[in-house]
This record gives sequence, structure tokens and C-alpha cells, in this order.
Amino acid sequence: MSVKSTVIIQKEDEWYVATALESGVASQGRTMEESLNNLREALELYFEDNVPEQNNDSVFITTMEVMV
Repeated sequence: MSVKSTVIIQKEDEWYVATALESGVASQGRTMEESLNNLREALELYFEDNVPEQNNDSVFITTMEVMV
């Protein structure tokens, strides 16, 4: 079985932090690729003990800029 996750990556100092929004699982790495690989491993471990819910809803993510 495979599970899709929506992931956000944020740069914090020298680290990239990748977070799966649906589960709240997060991991980090010195590069974006490393943070995603570490998150993939963390999610695999997470789903060993947590059965994922089937969710077929579409997720739309965008950015927005406002004048301040």
C-alpha cells in the first residue's frame, strides 16, 4: 500500500525541516533531499503503528503575497 502526504519544507538556520501535514510527522536534514529522505523513513516507521485513513480529497496549496 502507498500513502500520499502533503509535505512542507522550511529552512531553519542550517537545517531543512520537512513536515507531513496530514500526520504531523517531521524530520530534518542539511539539504532538502536529505530532509525528504529522512521524512520518508520517519513516515514508514509511523505507519507501521498507525493505519492511514483513506482520504481522496484534493489538496491545493498556493502562496500569497500581501502588502504590509
